[in-house]
Amino acid sequence: MLNATWIETFTVLAEEGHFTRAAGRLNMTQPGVSQHLRKLEQQLGQALIAQDGKSFTLTPAGETVRDLGLSRRAEERALREAITRDDPNVGELRIACSGSFAMLFYPRAIEMMRDAPGLAIHVEAAPQSRILSGVLDGRFDLGVIGEDPRHPRIEAQHVGREELCLVLPKAVGGQVDFEQLEALGLVAHPDVYRYADELFPPNFPGPFAGADRLRVRSYVNQIGQIPAPVAEGVGYTLLPRSGVAAYPLADRVAVARLPTPQYQQLWSIFRRGRTTSARLKRIRGLIENLAATLD
Repeated sequence: MLNATWIETFTVLAEEGHFTRAAGRLNMTQPGVSQHLRKLEQQLGQALIAQDGKSFTLTPAGETVRDLGLSRRAEERALREAITRDDPNVGELRIACSGSFAMLFYPRAIEMMRDAPGLAIHVEAAPQSRILSGVLDGRFDLGVIGEDPRHPRIEAQHVGREELCLVLPKAVGGQVDFEQLEALGLVAHPDVYRYADELFPPNFPGPFAGADRLRVRSYVNQIGQIPAPVAEGVGYTLLPRSGVAAYPLADRVAVARLPTPQYQQLWSIFRRGRTTSARLKRIRGLIENLAATLD
């Protein structure tokens, strides 16, 4: 019989694509993860990964074992749910959303867990492609994404929209032209160029020549820190409304008043045909309420 612990370790390693991140998620050491991998490969008599320096790819056997691990995990969770009474305050939920929405949602999730000791809520900030695949394979119970995926195995519900915000230093105020933005410089982050190509053409149609031409003043990939330089008067940035609303020093930045506001739609998604538990209904209600505050 295959060792369930080794399979779970390998499944997490396959999901993370990195030994150090997998070790952190499993509360293990990196050598411990490597040892589980070697033992599982020995038990199967097959190599599960092909290493190239510090990176690796899954072999065909590795892909099969990963799929088995995901399937086992989903079956175990389904079993736990089946034998647990349907109490909105008891059980486990795994939610995935954008980093900005996670900043707004997670404090409310903490409040729910504080009031319900039997409730466990796991929140993962992830790109939309990972959210969709995670809902499909059972890693996530619910996802929040920016469009209707129109997938036959996904139920999608439109829950609201949020403005895409041009965030400025407080001293600049709410009115700005493109020359002022270039003088300030952009505080860049992984999504900012996509946001610029959505927000700037209808609002600065003449001088804007593409996101790749913007003057960058700084770069940060920690969602909670993106507004920090702007709050200190250094640069401007672009964020969804949720990323601004959740920033602790939001009173030290300003959101520009633009002639043609742009919005991102918000959709909650879950796997079609799945029994909706009371706790999942409760979380969906919370997400709908939060989304309503962003429009």
